[in-house]
Amino acid sequence: MIKSMTGFGRAEYADANRKYTVEIKSVNHRYLDMTIKMPKKLNFFEAAIRNELKNYIQRGKVDVFITYEDFTENNVGIKYNKDVAAEYLKYLKQMSEEFELDCDVRVSTLSRYPEVFSMEESEIDEDEIWAGLQKTLKEASEKFVEARIKEGDNLKADLFNKLDDMLSHVSYIKERAPKIIEEYKAGLTEKVKDLLGDTKVDEGRLLMEVTIFADKVCIDEEIVRLTSHIETTKKTLADGGSCGRKLDFIAQEMNREANTILSKANDLATSDHAIELKTEIEKVREQIQNIE
Repeated sequence: MIKSMTGFGRAEYADANRKYTVEIKSVNHRYLDMTIKMPKKLNFFEAAIRNELKNYIQRGKVDVFITYEDFTENNVGIKYNKDVAAEYLKYLKQMSEEFELDCDVRVSTLSRYPEVFSMEESEIDEDEIWAGLQKTLKEASEKFVEARIKEGDNLKADLFNKLDDMLSHVSYIKERAPKIIEEYKAGLTEKVKDLLGDTKVDEGRLLMEVTIFADKVCIDEEIVRLTSHIETTKKTLADGGSCGRKLDFIAQEMNREANTILSKANDLATSDHAIELKTEIEKVREQIQNIE
């Protein structure tokens, strides 16, 4: 199957304690470029998240958005820092003695000093959080891949149509090529006769000129290579897989052959079809840029 590099997937999962939401979207890119936006609490899982997503994505500019809600009410506790309170009390007594003041410290007063009491989150169960997050990632990734495959099917159908159009232009150019030489020979013979009148035409010289022209405009090799590239592209599309880079390289080769054909064209009809051929190749290249 063919996958587009454009896709979107979203999943949401919640249990009694937590809720996870994952959104994945992507556009075409030469390599895999992944950006993950998530709460700081989940930063510990970034490497695992990337490894999980790489099971589903090979290329593309991918943006991943993760939200996380914790419904637990007992995940925060109060910590009493006895040593800190003792230090405060020690220095308060010292101040009382040094300045001859009453030491009127009360528990309620001492408890208000910084760090005597502090809020502390309970230890996080990483395995439990990862289990829920991984489940949500997997569902979002599967939907993301489904969207890419659907778009890839559309790309594949469109590319096959364009490749068939290219073959029709190549077929016309191939059939037209011998006629160009025949027309050149007939036109050259007519011009020579007009110039020389009743003088006998040197057939050997005439044949040499036609041979030089034929060699100059010969596009047999270009036609063979271009046809082969088109057929290879169709086969690669049929085989599927992550083939975007390979197809991009083949498209560059097709464009090179079409340029050579156009440069050698000494015929208006051939030039017109060669230009149309280059136009179709450019369209194919644009579509291939979206294939993973």
